[in-house]
Amino acid sequence: MIGGADATQPNVLFIITDQQRADHAGFAGNDVVRTPHLDSIAARGTVFDNAWVANPVCMPNRSSIMTGRMPSAHGVIFNDRSLEWGANTHVRQFCEAGYRTALIGKSHLQHGLSRNAVVESGLQAAVDDPYPAGWDTLEDAERYFGGEPDFPSSFYGFSHVELAIDHGSRITGHHMRWALEKGASLEMLAMPYTADCPAERRHRGWWQIYRPTYVEELHSSRFVAERTAAFIADAAHAGEPWLAWASFPDPHHPMCPPGKWFDRHRPDEMALPRTVDDPLDAAPEHLQRTARLHPSRQPYWVYPCGLGGDHDLARAAIAATYGMIELIDDCVGQILAAVERAGAGDNTIVVFTSDHGDMMGDHGLFLKGCMHYRGTLQVPMVIASPGRRAARTASLVSSLDLGPTLLDLAGLDGYDGIQGVSLAPVLDDPAVPVRESVLIEDDIPNAARSWGDMPAKTRTLIADGMKYTRHSTGEDQLFCLDDDPDELTELSEDYPTLQASLLEGLADALIEVADSAR
Repeated sequence: MIGGADATQPNVLFIITDQQRADHAGFAGNDVVRTPHLDSIAARGTVFDNAWVANPVCMPNRSSIMTGRMPSAHGVIFNDRSLEWGANTHVRQFCEAGYRTALIGKSHLQHGLSRNAVVESGLQAAVDDPYPAGWDTLEDAERYFGGEPDFPSSFYGFSHVELAIDHGSRITGHHMRWALEKGASLEMLAMPYTADCPAERRHRGWWQIYRPTYVEELHSSRFVAERTAAFIADAAHAGEPWLAWASFPDPHHPMCPPGKWFDRHRPDEMALPRTVDDPLDAAPEHLQRTARLHPSRQPYWVYPCGLGGDHDLARAAIAATYGMIELIDDCVGQILAAVERAGAGDNTIVVFTSDHGDMMGDHGLFLKGCMHYRGTLQVPMVIASPGRRAARTASLVSSLDLGPTLLDLAGLDGYDGIQGVSLAPVLDDPAVPVRESVLIEDDIPNAARSWGDMPAKTRTLIADGMKYTRHSTGEDQLFCLDDDPDELTELSEDYPTLQASLLEGLADALIEVADSAR
């Protein structure tokens, strides 16, 4: 139903965080981190307790959420390439139907934040880039120091864009221009991603856990909240239906909540993950090696690493992360209040999710990247749709399914190549299954040169309460999630018939997602 929209059609508020575990929210059963506003969305929506990513890395999964397609289909298999300028997205469909569309906060559909991940092959490209020069540089931080670059009328379907490009206390993009207008200095904002970054307090064992020197009002979460609220007010005043992506850069590391949020939780009161001292005896070689790489010795700020038995560090990281999440929740409250002020509370679909998780000490590991445990692969997911009752569901779902669901709920057409499925049937009946399995891809091109002999490719299949992972090194892992939710008992050697069955299922899933779209 592509055509003119009117104010009676549902609005969409899409709230997405970066690197938030599925169990790091009150509605997920966490009784330490306080998330009353996210819990309020869950209290009137459907909570998906069995939601998984299409890829556990930022750019691939964000592009999958936008397109409804697997990374191997849309092409963004790692953080070293931008989503094709002409890629169709569910947001484009809303925009073409007459919606005002906005992206406020982190995009990471282009690799400006992660250009360091590019490892040159030394060969000519497989396909010539046909797009105008500069199309994939709109997220390059340096383009904002002298002003703001001119954006096209549609940025992957978003007609209005205000970017917070970086993480931690480093402030760039539209976020930087906004902070300068509030009286901040450039020296205060352009912080390095190193231990030289100024801090009021810093954890002795990892430079990435610290309280920044600027005030809370300048932080990325406040930027996202203030500017999303302004967009909603403007769209409501114009009498137009709207779709807003409120995209928080937190709680991605560095773990540096500002002001009072840094001290919301005492590290010594934080419970450790049950698997924190997992010896990983049956784990693939790269995971055993990663677990021994203490964060203080990691070669770059985004590399996966391990605890090396440092429980104090784990507690400090968890405490700081909870502070970041609680600040986000407070900001979500600001946005929800703006929806109510606009008189749109009864006509707005609200989605909450994250692009992927974080190991956060599980199995003695930190961050993400080729660590296919549920800490990185499972995400929080809630959909609150007007007129539908609150529920919880164990129905198996993927990040791929969010775009198709929103199109379905708004009565809009899809497009060729969508591989996700609509979750509307689950919203009507939480017992309805819409998937038999979820496939998860993970690629690190030139892994041997860039990430220290990590597997170049990893694939995971979730099906029938089982999780089977196969690495390009030939190593695999098999867990029964129903009986062993902590993934401590690896089954592949003891149950070869079950392993063979899941390997066959993985092959079938790979055949199914082989792209045939035009």
